[in-house]
Amino acid sequence: MEYFLDVVLPIPLEKLFTYKITSDEADFIQAGMRVAVPFGKSKIYTGLAYRIHEEAPQAYEAKEIFQILDEQPVVTAIQLKHWHWLADYYMCTLGEVIRSALPTAFLLESETLVLPNKNAEVDEMELKDDEFLVYEALQHQSALKISEVCDIVDRKNVLKLINTLVYKGVILQKEELYEQYKPKMVRYVKLSDQYEDEAQLADLLNELTRAPKQSQVVLSLFQLKAKNSKPIPISDLEKESGSSKAVIKALIDKNVLEEYHIRKDRVEFEGDSEDAKTINLNEHQAKALEDINQGFEEDKPVLLHGVTSAGKTEVYVKLIQKCLEEGRQALYLLPEIALTSQLINRLQHYFGEQVSVYHSKYSIHERVEVWNNVLKNEGKAQIVIGARSSLFLPFSNLGLVVVDEEHENSFKQFDPAPRYHARDAAVVLAALHKANIILGSATPSIESMYNARTDKYGYATIKYRYGDVLMPEINLVDIKEATRKKKMKGHFSETLIKAITEALEEGEQIILFQNRRGFAPVVECTTCGHVAQCPNCDVSLTFHQHRNQLRCHYCGYHMALQQACLACGSNTLDKKGFGTEQIQEELGQLFPEIKVGRMDLDTTRGKYAYEKIISAFENQEMDILVGTQMVTKGLDFRNVSLVGIMNADSMLNFPDYRAHERSFQMLTQVAGRAGRTQKRGKVLIQSYNPYHQILQQVTTNNYDKMFEEQFYEREQFKYPPLVRLIKITLKDKDYNKLNEASDWLAGSLRNVLGNQILGPEYPPVARIRRDYLKNILIKLPRKQPLAQTKNSIKRIEKSFNAISKYKSVRLVYNVDHI
Repeated sequence: MEYFLDVVLPIPLEKLFTYKITSDEADFIQAGMRVAVPFGKSKIYTGLAYRIHEEAPQAYEAKEIFQILDEQPVVTAIQLKHWHWLADYYMCTLGEVIRSALPTAFLLESETLVLPNKNAEVDEMELKDDEFLVYEALQHQSALKISEVCDIVDRKNVLKLINTLVYKGVILQKEELYEQYKPKMVRYVKLSDQYEDEAQLADLLNELTRAPKQSQVVLSLFQLKAKNSKPIPISDLEKESGSSKAVIKALIDKNVLEEYHIRKDRVEFEGDSEDAKTINLNEHQAKALEDINQGFEEDKPVLLHGVTSAGKTEVYVKLIQKCLEEGRQALYLLPEIALTSQLINRLQHYFGEQVSVYHSKYSIHERVEVWNNVLKNEGKAQIVIGARSSLFLPFSNLGLVVVDEEHENSFKQFDPAPRYHARDAAVVLAALHKANIILGSATPSIESMYNARTDKYGYATIKYRYGDVLMPEINLVDIKEATRKKKMKGHFSETLIKAITEALEEGEQIILFQNRRGFAPVVECTTCGHVAQCPNCDVSLTFHQHRNQLRCHYCGYHMALQQACLACGSNTLDKKGFGTEQIQEELGQLFPEIKVGRMDLDTTRGKYAYEKIISAFENQEMDILVGTQMVTKGLDFRNVSLVGIMNADSMLNFPDYRAHERSFQMLTQVAGRAGRTQKRGKVLIQSYNPYHQILQQVTTNNYDKMFEEQFYEREQFKYPPLVRLIKITLKDKDYNKLNEASDWLAGSLRNVLGNQILGPEYPPVARIRRDYLKNILIKLPRKQPLAQTKNSIKRIEKSFNAISKYKSVRLVYNVDHI
């Protein structure tokens, strides 16, 4: 009887591929194991075993698998179920979900190797020059990579040459798989067994009197052993004895010391744990905890709506503690990697070594280690803190999911597919595991609040700050009036300068928020009006002063700042607008003695960059921190008394139905960084339109009023949460073809779905990375069956792809587009 295996390949193809396996392999392979399989002419991919059956494929002849890569499945059955849901709901393929979900070290890559044919008799005279060069190189090396052959013959395309040599029998080809993950082995040292005897040890010490450095190493080994019974790493012995590696190596060569290796995780947290039971909740937190548990008993997700600095983290800690006592795992999702550094310290404080962290700033190897620890349900991975990708970890016994700052749009993945929303995917994950889930925020999203008010979610609230600290005093500054009266110094109003001076005199810290990085977003010629544009995208280039460069924030294109206008040659260049760099420079001029830090995408590129900036600010090494939206999200600084928002209008006037909701959330969150201890904080919001309803609602912290107004508007214009949105983006380098294709697709969709279709329309930035873009928006009423509608859209896509001239046009689906 023949057996077959369906394999999911990490490539964007709809179907699974079937391979032939032996009966022994059929007995051994389980769903979720990785298998290396040949695909196409010469590629080898890592696929995921999905299903074993006995039906041969009809369309093609099944190839045999290359090798089985795992002893045990690396992906659990629940994960596969969850990934299936993600692929169906977000209209992408299972292969794309797997590529996004698995650490890249698990997806082995193939590389063609060229080997000498040892059995062939080669007549060197018959070889051409290039062929001889390759043959000669293989006499000195066991194998060559294709890239190395290119270097030897100094040609880019060597496939024809290699095929000729294979045909002549001079060389052999081999596809080699590279396992990218290597465990970290730490070198340890101990005294050789023969010196356990005291007499022998005395002889050794006498013998070493002539080698004082070696004698010192042996004595240091005894001292370390006396202090600690744990194994002694070579690095510790080197430090303790003050000697070099060479001295220790000499002792190992003499068999005085014995070297051995122990596998260690790259990221380990030392526990200084204080029991979480010692947390005393105040009456408001205790009441919220009671409401949360009641929601959990009804098997509902629960929304925790607590003002900034209300002590939501302590409530989460209590819930995590209860989850661990039941012997289950907990997942803590955060929108920003910047937040993890503060939270790790707090959770370690209570749970010690049970905390693991998983996000994209960690290396491939570190992520593999966390994956394996979670899979084996190790003690050190009982609580996982992470950004949205930690949803994909192989939990076997998940009991609690915490989604902190659930309103954040950073939870939505934009590129590449799957374009999922981590909050919604977490709700589904919790349901699959029969786990509890809590969504927390000071400014919940309209969708979550709607779910709470329609009783789909449980609801708990904390209306007062921890320790009954007063909410910050929020004042609006009219910079239109200040500019007219010439009372502005750069981008600072007199009111803001006065407040900064007072805070600095009191020895307090300040956060200034400007949601734009760089120095100036536009460099304009005042003679002819020319603005430097990106050649690949429809945007102006932003000036970055510290590099003296103009940069595109979409594709990364950059050029040196020109001394004269590229259009008319005039040197009258003027910088319009302002970003975080310019604020930092102006502060240096206004307050030359103070230390100013900056936190934006440019200053946080390194792995530990977030931690360095946050801890420097916490330790009061900086007086003022200037930042983009990174500074708004849940950070807890004890000594900040003043928050300044440089310009609130850019967010309010954004062409998006969520602009007002987002502005309220961001301004409230950044205001919440002020006055988190006894003294009441102060917030100044600079605006050209201080009478705007959203700004008025922020000053009174009136979330309910904002919710009602926004909900009423969305009811009128049919936007979420009352309808579902699917955005289809068409991309192509040919402008005319894109217009034609988008009109055809929109027309076909209208024939099936009626007038629920908006567009096709150009987005605000209509060209990115040389591709023109056009959007079609589909609004689906909540009552309309979603699966059926998606099938109709997919059928239309098939007809669209069948039109040969539209073949190059790419379709991108964004379900629940934000």
